Amino acid sequence: MDLINELKTKYPGSQAWSIGDSPEMANKLAELVIKGIKTASCGSLAALQAEESAPKIGSHNIILNGQGVPVCVIRMVSMRLVRFCDVTEEFARKEGEGDLSLEYWRKEHKAFFTRAGCYSDDMELVAEEFEVIEVLSHRSL
Repeated sequence: MDLINELKTKYPGSQAWSIGDSPEMANKLAELVIKGIKTASCGSLAALQAEESAPKIGSHNIILNGQGVPVCVIRMVSMRLVRFCDVTEEFARKEGEGDLSLEYWRKEHKAFFTRAGCYSDDMELVAEEFEVIEVLSHRSL
């Protein structure tokens, strides 16, 4: 049995996914999660509604690096709707990226959602907060 299936057995109902839209970004963000710097993430509400099995509060998720290798397991502890323009400095800091400022968050997330073809200043996001349950390996990054 491969590691992802073993983890899905250990954490029933868990999904495996990487964060970001490139292998390089997935590696960088997975490392921030493992280090406890990144404790939040967000996605467009429309994209999450299109997924068959979107994360839910209390669910476990297997975080993959840019090569599709599991690096840790997280548990969703909070999810809420927020418009892009209403994201707070506190949430930007929890995302753990760049200099942790709201300005950096807005610049990078505007670019990310523009690449995905769904950016608007008033788009609805699902703001997720999570905790690391298990770190699998730093060697994978």
